[in-house]
Amino acid sequence: MCGIAGFIDFNRRSTQQMLMAMTDTMSHRGPDDAGYEVYETSQASIGLGQRRLSILDLSPLGHQPMHYENLTVNFNGEIYNFKEIRKELEEKGYTFNSWSDTEIILKGYKCWGKNVVHKFIGMFAIVLYDREKEEILFFRDRAGVKPLYCYYADDLFLFASELKAFHQHPHFKKEIDSNSLSLFLQYSYIPGSYSIFKNTFKLLPAHSLTLNLKTKNTVIEKYWDVFDHYNKPKLQLSDEEAISETDKILKKAYEYRMVADVPVGVFLSGGYDSSSVAALLQSNRTEKLKTFTIGFHENEFNEAPEAKKIAQFLGTDHTEWYLTAKEAGEVLPLLPEIYDEPFADNSTVPTVLVSKLAKQSVKVALSADGGDEIFGGYNKFNQAEKFTNDIPKAVQSVLSGAMSLINPAYIPYFNSKYNFTTRYEKMKLIWQSKDPVQAVKYISQYITESEVRSFLKVPFDHCKTVFDERDQLVQNDGITNHLLAIDYKTFLVDNNLVKVDRATMSVSLEGREPMLDQNVIEFVAALPSSFKIRDGVNKWLLKQVVHKYIPKELMERPKRPFIAPLMVWFREELKEQLRYYLSKECLNKTGVFNAEPIVKLRDSYLEGKKVNYQKLWQILIFQLWYDRWIQKL
Repeated sequence: MCGIAGFIDFNRRSTQQMLMAMTDTMSHRGPDDAGYEVYETSQASIGLGQRRLSILDLSPLGHQPMHYENLTVNFNGEIYNFKEIRKELEEKGYTFNSWSDTEIILKGYKCWGKNVVHKFIGMFAIVLYDREKEEILFFRDRAGVKPLYCYYADDLFLFASELKAFHQHPHFKKEIDSNSLSLFLQYSYIPGSYSIFKNTFKLLPAHSLTLNLKTKNTVIEKYWDVFDHYNKPKLQLSDEEAISETDKILKKAYEYRMVADVPVGVFLSGGYDSSSVAALLQSNRTEKLKTFTIGFHENEFNEAPEAKKIAQFLGTDHTEWYLTAKEAGEVLPLLPEIYDEPFADNSTVPTVLVSKLAKQSVKVALSADGGDEIFGGYNKFNQAEKFTNDIPKAVQSVLSGAMSLINPAYIPYFNSKYNFTTRYEKMKLIWQSKDPVQAVKYISQYITESEVRSFLKVPFDHCKTVFDERDQLVQNDGITNHLLAIDYKTFLVDNNLVKVDRATMSVSLEGREPMLDQNVIEFVAALPSSFKIRDGVNKWLLKQVVHKYIPKELMERPKRPFIAPLMVWFREELKEQLRYYLSKECLNKTGVFNAEPIVKLRDSYLEGKKVNYQKLWQILIFQLWYDRWIQKL
């Protein structure tokens, strides 16, 4: 595990010192070792840098960049099945100098070329320099657990695990992309390949990029697509067969993530996802699994008591930490450094702090992200179907047409309800579309596109996202699987995985996602929708597996999101930060906002009116980011 950074500079203006500065800004991702190499070719200066967090083969033999014949590799992540691949390569005559999974990338590529990526089960961002072909190749894992940012302008190509590395290169141009800003304000994250800066993009999950050194051209290719597995004919299994097979596949995936030469623990919230990881792993071992939980003194947000009960039942070595507003406030100024692109998931604070807690005891922590997206855990799936399928299409047309004519501000009684104007706009758009996928899109937006236009003074375009790719899905099993496939490519990749990667790596902790094993994803995608949501019960299949290990009565309770009680804290301990950064003066300094409607929204919130605090949180996060990376406010 590590952070990687580098350049391909056709102008030859980049130096070893620049490479070191880019790489070392991510020292938190790899405090154990560092490598910096610059190669001069007839076409360009090429720099490859790495900061290493030693997890497998702690010896110097795991040092990067790593070389084999005409190949050099920079690698961030883990290849969990590297021993199986190594054995296959040994049978073909290859020999190995280390027990590092990095070495199998080099020799695997030598043997199979680009197709080697199909053999990897793991999380990875790989940069491979092939001197013979005069190409630089980039690969990102199927789920997008490991990040990879790229910048290409004026014959300068930069890459890095985190965006902050680019700021260390003197020829990187920090120009805010207004389209990406609008997407951030809508969703609280920047989706897809978009990035906050112009000429900057994220390599999408399950994609490769090839940069030809002779032509300077790039080619991006997709090597795997979750849609393909949702489009396959559905498996015809009995309930018992599906439960048994899921149990077996999950166990194997979870055990893969325990492979390490350092201590490993599990984040335990007490929900079905994290409980499945803890339960299945603890059932296979005599030593106590280390589990970690964050709690809140505000009861409506607190899952710690439930997590503790489950830990006691399973017999894990459990540690919990109850957060205060003061501790949360101390993290708040750090968020723009940790999340160096605007990112406003409201569970960033507890995720950073549970990572800090785990780091005191372990070097690797398993998280359970992906459970909701794979097994059907979110209520938005049920809502999308209800709003669009339970109401006749003709009625939806009439309702949306009428709503277009009526200003919600003039509707008595309802106009005083919580976040009514935004909810009104969303329902109008949902009934206009009559499409469950679009319904999930609008449900997922905290700020509608029309409201964003009132907040921003800079122009922006309507940008296509994965929500617009629904035609690539074959409707062979109702709509639920459609919605899960879309959510996998949106909320999971660009919100949940970003949140955990940056939080864990900020404290030099490796975060692993066992539910995002390729075999788990492909198997569950091929199951009928009824195994995911059945008779109104979300995550039906996963719940049946968990009930084999933990009594149902210990698990069954209303689902609570893992979020910090910001709505409480912003009216109390964190009020002054909200006032300052969302003041007219600070908003005007950024040059992108219309200050008036935002100040009005802020004041309404602080007066106790029924305003969605998430809107203010997103604008606050942008302001904090701007203050750190663009200009002091």
